[in-house]
Amino acid sequence: MKVLLCSTPATGHLNPLLAIARMLTSEGHEVAVLSGTAFRDRVEAAGARFLPLPGRADIDGRDLLAVVPELAITSPGPEWLRIAMERIFVDRVPDQHRGLLDALQAFPAKVVIGDDMFFGVLPLLLGPRAERPAIILCGTSILHCSREDKAPPFLGLHPAQTPGQREEYGRIAQEHAAAVDEPVARRLNGVLAELGLPALSMTLFDSVVRLADTYLQLSVPGFEFPFVLPPTVTFVGALPIVPNQAPLPPWVADLDGTRRVVLVTQGTVANHDFGLLVGPTLAALAREPDILTVVTAGGRGLDAIPGPIPANARLAAYLPFEWMLPRTDVMVTNGGYGSVNQALSQGVPLVAAGLTEDKADVNARIAWSGAGIDLRTNNPAPEMIRRAVRTVLAEPSHRRHARRLAEEFAAYDAKAEILRLLARYARTSGGRVRNAA
Repeated sequence: MKVLLCSTPATGHLNPLLAIARMLTSEGHEVAVLSGTAFRDRVEAAGARFLPLPGRADIDGRDLLAVVPELAITSPGPEWLRIAMERIFVDRVPDQHRGLLDALQAFPAKVVIGDDMFFGVLPLLLGPRAERPAIILCGTSILHCSREDKAPPFLGLHPAQTPGQREEYGRIAQEHAAAVDEPVARRLNGVLAELGLPALSMTLFDSVVRLADTYLQLSVPGFEFPFVLPPTVTFVGALPIVPNQAPLPPWVADLDGTRRVVLVTQGTVANHDFGLLVGPTLAALAREPDILTVVTAGGRGLDAIPGPIPANARLAAYLPFEWMLPRTDVMVTNGGYGSVNQALSQGVPLVAAGLTEDKADVNARIAWSGAGIDLRTNNPAPEMIRRAVRTVLAEPSHRRHARRLAEEFAAYDAKAEILRLLARYARTSGGRVRNAA
């Protein structure tokens, strides 16, 4: 069967789809991936055919500040989110959609699988069901659909517990709608009108969750706030970590069990400034002789890490997580959804600090689940990090909750569930779409 994967050109969105691509090719399916040209080599290394996004859709999401320079001078919050949604996502919809139509002409897939932020699928989802293939979307971020307590996504708000808190969330929702949802909707509806499509009757974030034929949330219910889920949503657990994506570091022997291991990562997107988390964590733990601090730079050069580098630190541009996580006692993270779920699937408790992208909400879930500490800041002081790491190491509750989540993850077989849904939706796939005008 031909399966087309569509990915926002950013590592955190592409990685899960490449894991799915490997699953599908191992089962004999023919797979193509539509994404940015910066990721061609990674797609082809996964055994899939690469199809490039055209025009303005062909960005390199590893450097968002180069794509949208305004983000560098905008503080985390509603204005940051609005700018990001308009410039990174909405403005790319026409070329993403054109690329999708061209890809389906060149590669007539029975099923399209996309990440949750590839909004170029919206024109197909808003059109006749009989005239398109089945569309499965993957939640590579928090489940960003509307909640009963009206808390907007990406603000890090825990579930409302009292009538007063629900009333407060209602006020916050009105302010958020005016600052983010409404201007983004106006911009998006203008794009849709140019494509001859009706305006959306829901928020952009709601649309992909509720309009997809099915929506795979790459996590477990225990790591999601409790609310009534749309019928499209299916939890599938964590995708298996693709092995051998990075070589073992030369300091393997240093992880001999004599010291507690603290892994620190800023992921692959918000790692333009290691002074936000990596540097403060190295400083925080520099005088802790019983701790070995391990840094993975998410592919950036190690010379970007601010010094001095403590004697109890070990650095790598990339690390094989399948090797590293079982050796980790605590992970310090800015809240990348994929790496957080991978850590929890291995029972690793967390210390989190991050407010941009989806990170405030990811980190709120860490605290809510009991599996770690959310520092609720984008640039924690070293002493704040040191206290949090020591708390997680000393108090058993965080590890106990992380292990509880690991048991929940172990009950899911992501590959089997994805293959089952693929077979189901292939039978309901519509006709071949028309080419772009």
